[in-house]
Amino acid sequence: MSRTAEVARKTKETDITVVINLDGKGENKIDTGIGFFDHMLTALSKHSGIDMNISCKGDLNVDAHHSVEDTGIVLGQAVAEALGDKTGIRRYGSARIPMDEALGEAVIDISGRPFIVFDCEFTSDMIGELDTQLVEEFMRSFAFNAGITLHIGCPYGTNDHHKAEAMFKALARALRQASEIDPRFEGQVISTKGSL
Repeated sequence: MSRTAEVARKTKETDITVVINLDGKGENKIDTGIGFFDHMLTALSKHSGIDMNISCKGDLNVDAHHSVEDTGIVLGQAVAEALGDKTGIRRYGSARIPMDEALGEAVIDISGRPFIVFDCEFTSDMIGELDTQLVEEFMRSFAFNAGITLHIGCPYGTNDHHKAEAMFKALARALRQASEIDPRFEGQVISTKGSL
């Protein structure tokens, strides 16, 4: 069963194409025009094992907001499409990832019930070309469009680059775990309702 998807979205603010393979090796080609955001998406791909080709042409003359939010939307839609009816997936995943002094945490339920709890305080306004407020914006748009419940945060740390990267890597590992096929539940959906 191929767990792949290609999703495109074009608005007056952004033109985005995302191609993913959930069962890949973390190979990627990322170009959003926002250097630090590209770095985070590359980490998300590499540590989740999800192959990702992401192209975003956005109105960066305004700021990075639309590009980051809309990339989260399209990537989330692609993940939802690639998961299909979610038969056989582990459903739940969690990870705690250290990055020097910072600790990133992510807990996921691929539930079909989108929700997010984001708990991280940044001390700087920007990390490279990325407004730190947009880290939460990406996580929210991704979670809601992927149809997942996501609790993510950084309980401690001092360097904002490390905090953001630890969270993206935690998201990657939790997503990898939750989306993997569990041979014990082959042909089943892990829900008392019978569907997710």
